[in-house]
Amino acid sequence: MHNRAAGRGTPAGNNQVRGDRVVTENRRARHDYFILETVEAGIALAGTEVKSLRAGRANLQDAYAEVRGTLVLLYNAHISPYEFGNRFNHDPLRPRQLLLHRDEILRLGQKVRERGLTLIPLRIYFKRGKAKVELAVARGKHLYDKREAIAERDRERELQRRSARYDE
Repeated sequence: MHNRAAGRGTPAGNNQVRGDRVVTENRRARHDYFILETVEAGIALAGTEVKSLRAGRANLQDAYAEVRGTLVLLYNAHISPYEFGNRFNHDPLRPRQLLLHRDEILRLGQKVRERGLTLIPLRIYFKRGKAKVELAVARGKHLYDKREAIAERDRERELQRRSARYDE
């Protein structure tokens, strides 16, 4: 019997005892949306998709999720075909099922329907060897919101610079 907590029995090539290994992040999401809530979901993948993710070959640029009855599906998440996958390779943009508890699915579906919110994947990562998606309940930003956020960031940066000068 392997004791994973002690670091033995970890997958080949993975020397981390504990920690999430981020495969890809959707940096644009935080710029284009107000993130109201995040949820961790499992993702149902084919074998070559897992190998491709382990190689870090994924993109969440235009990805989004939808609640369909008691399913949550992830669309437009690009997982590149596995280099050595031959005929068993997958379609890079196929819809993928996200794995959540039924009550979470119903709650998310209700929020998206009622308030005009959307589900956006923020990142894909491995947690204890399983692929996970960090899903955000988000509201789209208008152009003036983006400008306001940029101006706020610039003000913060300027304050940091000034305080650094006085500290010297």
